[in-house]
Amino acid sequence: MNLSENDATSVEQKIFDPRDTLTNPQGAELLDATVCQRGDQWWLYLAGQTRENPATDIFSASLPPGARLSAVGWKPTIDREGRLIPAASHKNSEPWDGKGGRHCPSWVTGVDPATGQTVERIYYAGASEHLWGPYAIGFLQWDGTAWTDRAEPVFVAGEEWERGSVFEPNLLYHDGKWKMWYVAGSNHEDYLVHGYAESADGISGWSKHVIFAPQEMKMFDFCVRRFAGAFHAVFARVWLREGAPPEDTGLWWCTADKPSARLSDWRRPVQILTAEDRSWHAGPWKPSFILEEGPDQRLRVFFNGSYRTDDPGPFPFAFTLGCLERVCR
Repeated sequence: MNLSENDATSVEQKIFDPRDTLTNPQGAELLDATVCQRGDQWWLYLAGQTRENPATDIFSASLPPGARLSAVGWKPTIDREGRLIPAASHKNSEPWDGKGGRHCPSWVTGVDPATGQTVERIYYAGASEHLWGPYAIGFLQWDGTAWTDRAEPVFVAGEEWERGSVFEPNLLYHDGKWKMWYVAGSNHEDYLVHGYAESADGISGWSKHVIFAPQEMKMFDFCVRRFAGAFHAVFARVWLREGAPPEDTGLWWCTADKPSARLSDWRRPVQILTAEDRSWHAGPWKPSFILEEGPDQRLRVFFNGSYRTDDPGPFPFAFTLGCLERVCR
């Protein structure tokens, strides 16, 4: 795969904006996308907040069955009254994610060693007390007819450098292991360390939590996918301080022969999106992507954005969801 800046064109498309009725008639914030193909249909699982319920939950949107992956045409899953339908109830998980909500979903399939069967999961971060954490990580699992929740998280902070909070999970099942890259720390404290751990069943027996990327790198996601025998990752570098962000803020793309737990094993990354203000987004984060092979190799990255509003109060911002389409020849 050619990751050079040469012979590449990029286009950005807004998908959901809570203040744009053309893209989001429900007026909800829908972001944190994880993109996947289930059967003959493309889906986005998203974290969002509705007008009726300020608690963050996981929702979904889809393209028509049989449609090719695109940045346009996404329809949120709604009921007859036009209200967004959560992907799963909180019947079991209420004690650990009821008050703080569900955030940053990551769809993945892998093998359950207890049954030998392939299972489908959406990992996410939840908080028991407050929207802003501290967080633990759990998952929803597809039972054949619905997504079911768990009574307890499956991954919690345990190392001093994690400072009691783990979130932004990105998972890949490979070589008999559920491999997870995640963020530890706190946005509020401007302390973000990227960690890595793996487990045979994705539930327990996690390996020692190790640092994948240091605090000074400000890595906020590391989404890994396998395409054509190679492993690709798209990750975000964020800026949480006042003033103009550094040039390295934005989205980056890299490759490796194996999904390594060491950042040094991944090839030199290429920046594919900067933090430049595009009016509907600036400082992108939470990438999820699909790479399409063909005469032209087409990378589609779904990502979060935000823009400043005139609202009074301590948080005058709106969150958006967009898609970057990068074609490499």
